[in-house]
Amino acid sequence: MTTSSEERSLPKPVFTDAEAGAKEFPDSTSRRFNYYTPKKRKQSHYEDVTVEVQPDPRHYLSQGWLYGFSDGRGGYPLDWTALKAWGSDRPEPERYPGSGGKGYDWPAHGWHEFRDPNEEWELTFYRYNSNVVRQLNQNIDAARQSKAFEQWNRNWVHFVERNVGAWMHVDHGLGLYLFANANRRAPTNMHNNAISVNSMHRIRAAQDLALYNLTLTEEIDGFDGAAHIEAWNEDPAWQGVRKTAEQLTAIDDWCEAIFAANVVFEPLVGELFRSQLVQHAAPRNGDFVTPTVVGAEEYDFAERDLRYTRAMFELLTNDREFADHNKAILQQWLAAWVPRAIVAARTLQPIWSQPDAKPPRFEDGLDAAKNRFSGILSDLGLETPKELAQ
Repeated sequence: MTTSSEERSLPKPVFTDAEAGAKEFPDSTSRRFNYYTPKKRKQSHYEDVTVEVQPDPRHYLSQGWLYGFSDGRGGYPLDWTALKAWGSDRPEPERYPGSGGKGYDWPAHGWHEFRDPNEEWELTFYRYNSNVVRQLNQNIDAARQSKAFEQWNRNWVHFVERNVGAWMHVDHGLGLYLFANANRRAPTNMHNNAISVNSMHRIRAAQDLALYNLTLTEEIDGFDGAAHIEAWNEDPAWQGVRKTAEQLTAIDDWCEAIFAANVVFEPLVGELFRSQLVQHAAPRNGDFVTPTVVGAEEYDFAERDLRYTRAMFELLTNDREFADHNKAILQQWLAAWVPRAIVAARTLQPIWSQPDAKPPRFEDGLDAAKNRFSGILSDLGLETPKELAQ
């Protein structure tokens, strides 16, 4: 038998239009966020997870920087590079709840206009690098099973153990001490993502070469897995590259570091070694495996790292406020770094004669590298320095 219970007396909700979300705005019914200006008509997934993720009092961080340094400066000081983007000279606005934009157009300075054409963020980084490592492992395993390493002649074994192994020191040094450092000093999350991925490309390439070196030590009788250390530390042919790489890691200005590494050093030294020497010489000496390892790094740079670098510096050389200032600074950096890169490249020349089956002439390879470098400068609106004639 059921009995009816008395209705309980409870407070009834009363809506007063004071609740969050009660007020209607022009975009109240919009299904997309629009706190930033997308590069195209609609914002991309990359922009949604990257743009404005890093706080900035010049934008929406109304309470000021949340963290700082011992000298009192907060966040990401714009004077960490000599280059400037429009709005950089504006004083940092006094921010407090409700202060708004203080009459500044948002974004408050041109650094925030950069978009990585590779659209790199965490998911794309892991997906790309896992695919590269998977493919390299499959290539090396296939070579091991088919006894492909037995085709190598003795001189080529000696070349790989010393010279290909030595390049891992370049990758490790630049990845860990140049790009990782520049990533922390760049002023926006868009820069941070692109540069940190560049850092991981170099560190992964160094690891690829280290693991490959271990494989060759196991597969080839007499392969000296420690020979690259002696070559890097003592071989006169490598001391120009070593000196320049170590000088690159000491750069304080984060923009100069990226520019010197990706615009100057890589085309004139990195691509010269990887493409004009290793990838040409290896097949002629019975080696069809090493080009896949070196080629993965070559693709990292030519198709991804150089791509974001062009986009970053094109904005600065075409900046509506500081284009002339930036071009003058970049020409000074070219004058400082091109001679060092040319010396490093020419110091490597003796290793062109080491394989039994020779690659194309060193001078032809260097001319190709110089032409490539000049093309990059032309795209950025910069003049080819006279030092390139060395």
